[in-house]
Amino acid sequence: MAALPATRSGTPAPFPWWAAGLFACGFALLAWAPHDRSDWLLENLISIPGALFLVLGRRLHRLSYGTVLLLFLFLALHEVGSHYTYSQVPYQSWWSALDGDRNHYDRLVHFSFGLLVAPTPWQMLRRVIRGRAWLRASLSVAVVVACSTSYELLEWGAARTVDPELGIAFVGAQGDIWDAQKDTALALLGSWISIGVLWAREHATSGPAYSDDGHSA
Repeated sequence: MAALPATRSGTPAPFPWWAAGLFACGFALLAWAPHDRSDWLLENLISIPGALFLVLGRRLHRLSYGTVLLLFLFLALHEVGSHYTYSQVPYQSWWSALDGDRNHYDRLVHFSFGLLVAPTPWQMLRRVIRGRAWLRASLSVAVVVACSTSYELLEWGAARTVDPELGIAFVGAQGDIWDAQKDTALALLGSWISIGVLWAREHATSGPAYSDDGHSA
């Protein structure tokens, strides 16, 4: 991995702080005049805790730089969705090859949640589960699905209790009665792919994919 910028003391600056700094800049830019301020506030209920974990996770759980980077990428995708509201992200004008009546940006983020977040429980669990990769893989996928399902329940609860129009924007179902199931299924698929790659890499190297100092093995 490329050398990190040094602090005044000459020691490498912590990578999570650089990632958190970039996230803070993006957060500030996307907080400016969002499409729906109320929906933006609801969507960002997970952003601040996520940013704190981005900084503290490396020290508390010895997360690798790669895992921290994946978490940063997911939070960045989420912030774009919260700025526009998920059903209004103009990705179709950014990528003209994708067409159709439905805005699929929320599907992309749910898939990315499984793909980018699954390495975090996988890496955290290796400190307490040794020699049983199948159990660690199963629990990592279960954590992702549980979080994804919990978020769908949060969306449902918000839609039931807040202003109806705000609830519709927050849920972003766009008329699809199976929206929650499809979102969770995509998170599951993303976690399978991510954990599958990590498992294959660990078995190929006959050891954990990350060393205890957080760098790739």
